[in-house]
Amino acid sequence: MSTKKVDPDWLTIFIYLLLVAIGFLAVYAADYNDLYPKIWDTTRNYGRQFVWVGICMFVALIIQVFDTRFFTAFSYLIYGAVLLLLVATLFFGAEIAGSKSWIKLGFFNLQSSEFAKFSTCLALASFLSNKKTDLNNYKHQLIAAALIGVPTLLILRQGDAGSAIVFVSLILVLYREGLSGGFLLIGVLAIVLFISSLLFDFPYIIGILGFILLMTIIMSQGLNFRSMLTYLIPIIGIFLGSIYLEPLTFLIVLGIAAILFLFAAVISKSYIVGLLTLTLFCSIYVKGVDYIFNNVLKEHHRNRIGVVLGTIEDNKGVGYNLNQSKIAIGSGGIWGKGFLQGTQNKGDFVPEQSTDFIFCTVGEEFGFAGSCTLIGLFIILMLRIIALAERQKSDFSRIYGYGVVSIIFFHFFINMGMTIGLVPVIGIPLPFISYGGSSLLAFTILLFILIKLDSERLLYLR
Repeated sequence: MSTKKVDPDWLTIFIYLLLVAIGFLAVYAADYNDLYPKIWDTTRNYGRQFVWVGICMFVALIIQVFDTRFFTAFSYLIYGAVLLLLVATLFFGAEIAGSKSWIKLGFFNLQSSEFAKFSTCLALASFLSNKKTDLNNYKHQLIAAALIGVPTLLILRQGDAGSAIVFVSLILVLYREGLSGGFLLIGVLAIVLFISSLLFDFPYIIGILGFILLMTIIMSQGLNFRSMLTYLIPIIGIFLGSIYLEPLTFLIVLGIAAILFLFAAVISKSYIVGLLTLTLFCSIYVKGVDYIFNNVLKEHHRNRIGVVLGTIEDNKGVGYNLNQSKIAIGSGGIWGKGFLQGTQNKGDFVPEQSTDFIFCTVGEEFGFAGSCTLIGLFIILMLRIIALAERQKSDFSRIYGYGVVSIIFFHFFINMGMTIGLVPVIGIPLPFISYGGSSLLAFTILLFILIKLDSERLLYLR
């Protein structure tokens, strides 16, 4: 065991401070009012953000006082405490913007889902760093999935789908720690089928899947017509079932058939039966997406997805937010209109311009150059976090580091994508930039725990 302690990573801290400063300026510009110019005026968003910046600086310093063994020893306790907070929010939380994910605490509101991110990273790091954990073991895979899934389900129950989706990013941590790449391929296939199911009719998709299946069988096995017909019959059955059966009944029948074929594939160890089973499960997934989209999702969720996929064009209605966002970013040109000179921002044309659409303020007032600078800072930060994670001497610290970069990357990609129309508007903040005390505090804790772990990477080896 080494007793050497190193300085905190000043490059990461410097980038963090730059991002927080840019974020404050963006919030100030988005919410600026000539009648209230003082940055500490707490009646305005920028005044409250100014207070939160001060609180975050204090919390960051406090974290550096802790011994890193605190985080390894109490990771599950912290995780459990945040789960209780999520449950308490379900019962005692206040509903804001359709989501019951806030707890009113005097002069501010606390969003419990933000704190679930770093607590889940800690719990996952503790579990995966255990020498007995093996991600090739199905039991351990289920435990890891449960650690991620429990807070996800609680947050979904609060009605905050955007924050819940963020936890999907932690599959990258599992992959780094030995989870089969097949799971990532399944995830990519799920995304492709999800988009396809919303753009094309069900029989068309099943026709493509069936064609791919039959061509694969012919090329690999050289089957004759009689054998091909044996595998074609289930596909024809899927067509007929989708036409004549009710959606829910069809899903149940298809599910039973898929389970039977799964057992057959396991018992016979047949490559061809396995392919057919995969086709059946893909069919269930596609039909399930269609059913959930039309019968479970709320109308505004369907509309947002439709706008991104191009199936809905309504720039004055459901597509208003996205359209105004593009106008604001595009109007900035190369160098921008100048600080506090954004006409789209001043005219309040962009909804949620200090929170979900804060990037519009940067794009309009600082232009393409300012936008690229901000994006570059995030890329440097994420690459630096990966470098920190890889140089750790303990498994716990490395795994936690990958959890940090996964969550920041997901927020960065989705938030940027929302503002330019690459992904649906799901309402998640841009780390360190968007207005919001809970978000800024939670991301500060998330990052500075890693900075603390890194500074003592040679002190305690685990």
